[in-house]
Amino acid sequence: MNVIIKTQNSKLKTLLLLAIWLLIGVGLRLTNLSAKPPWTDEFSTLVFSLGNSFLPVPLDQPISVDVLLQPLQLQPTSGIQDVWKHLSTESNHPPLYFFLTHLWMRLFPTHEGLVSLWGARSLAAFFGAASIPAIYALTGLAFRSRLVSHFAAAMMAISPYGIFLAQEARHYTLAILWVIASFACLVIASRHIQNHTQIPIKIALSWVGINAIGIATHYFFTLTLCCEALVLLFLAWRQWTRKRREISPTSSSPWLRIYAVAVGTFVAALIWLPVFLHNSYGGKLTEWIQGPRTGMAWLNPIFQALAAWITMISLLPVEASQLAVVIVSGLVMLIFFIWAVPILVRGIKVYFKQPQTRLMVQVFAGLVVGAIVLFFIFTYFFGIDLTRGARYNFVYFPAVIVLVGASLAVCWRHPILEKGRWGINGKKAVIIILSMGLASAITVVCNLGYQKYYRPDLFVQLIEQTSHVPVLITTTQKTHVQIGEMMGIAREYKIQNSKSASPLFFLAHQDEDPRTLTSALQNTLKMLPRPFDLWLVNFYAAQPEEVKNCVANTKSLSAIDGYGYKLYHCGD
Repeated sequence: MNVIIKTQNSKLKTLLLLAIWLLIGVGLRLTNLSAKPPWTDEFSTLVFSLGNSFLPVPLDQPISVDVLLQPLQLQPTSGIQDVWKHLSTESNHPPLYFFLTHLWMRLFPTHEGLVSLWGARSLAAFFGAASIPAIYALTGLAFRSRLVSHFAAAMMAISPYGIFLAQEARHYTLAILWVIASFACLVIASRHIQNHTQIPIKIALSWVGINAIGIATHYFFTLTLCCEALVLLFLAWRQWTRKRREISPTSSSPWLRIYAVAVGTFVAALIWLPVFLHNSYGGKLTEWIQGPRTGMAWLNPIFQALAAWITMISLLPVEASQLAVVIVSGLVMLIFFIWAVPILVRGIKVYFKQPQTRLMVQVFAGLVVGAIVLFFIFTYFFGIDLTRGARYNFVYFPAVIVLVGASLAVCWRHPILEKGRWGINGKKAVIIILSMGLASAITVVCNLGYQKYYRPDLFVQLIEQTSHVPVLITTTQKTHVQIGEMMGIAREYKIQNSKSASPLFFLAHQDEDPRTLTSALQNTLKMLPRPFDLWLVNFYAAQPEEVKNCVANTKSLSAIDGYGYKLYHCGD
């Protein structure tokens, strides 16, 4: 009877503690959720999830704020089929997340006639919160320790990287859930490989289904599958080197069903190949991670990768506006990692030395190392710099959290740091690391770290402070990315209900004949009544002759993230 009561109390404490991590995670992810302006990728989510298109936005002519923002308006007649129609022809992403967002956003009222940004981001935030109990379950399955599971869940709740992904209207947090689920199947398969037993058919079928859904959420989920394949190859090699291919009559090889899972997953991936190849926009939308590099640029991927790894557990206000805050934050982070990394590595080594946990350390460490190797192969051998997008690390992020959780559990439970550096023992070290994580989470929530790539809010303030006549904002347009850049500015004018007159926008389309672009802009500048201010924003083309009749601004103006600009005063 006492045993039953103790067991029930233990389960109650576990659920209560997990609920605390979940509440912390939800609270952090929903704080200031719509305070940061959306950036171009989020505009893609909003427009396509509504079942709308960027193509109706007029090019090569001046348009108003309302015309530019029309794709952000809810259309009652749009359905799932419209989402797929526009997504498959104008973007390079699979549709699952966009389908779910289409249904989700209809639950929220519009804001100034536009789709609710909070509504769109909240879906990603809730998926991000769901990763907390999910990582708890994965870690418990792998290490069979509630303590390890709790530390992993706590780190997932406060990870600045995880919160960064959860506060964007993008599909990465949903993809992380599929990564966790697929890793769970890999853990089960690894144990069956070790024990020379057959994988249950329901696990094999679930694995294929999870992988198929993962690919339907983000194509880079295939990198997760490649990492899992590398781990399985390692386990197969280890069996071969230990001469374990001779299975006893009472054992059955798990490899046949693993091959079946591989084939089923490959077929699921092939389904999307025609869609991916048919999309003419794919190459244009990924140009930013491609291209040659020279000189010191060869080192950029290394520093970009390091920055992404660090922010999985720590990020102080290194993007604050005050230089002193930036310097102090950088120094504190450097000191913290010089102190913390050896502690975390030592904790993992302890689990590696234990026979009952060595396999799981090998599996998750293999996933992380395999992903890093793949990232650098794509970067240095194929010219596709995956390190430029920190968000792409979602393909192995859960494995990092699992290993960190395991290391923290060792620090908490074993006196390995009683004589550690700076006189800090294991439990104090864990408290410091978790406190640093919480401070880092608050940094991201307050937009002092992982800031948005574009700051249209600041740019609109600059325009209103500088221009006291009508404004024409002009950019060169190649894909819907540039339309999204201008939508950010237009949306700020719309939601701020600015007292100054709203600007006109001119999207100069870059086609094969640059003379078309120049001619259209030239005619517009001649027709517009003067005076007006011409803002050339992210403008990458020859300026028309009419610009020479305007006076270039000579005053020093502040730089704005995402918006390179030149200002011309066009008088009478």
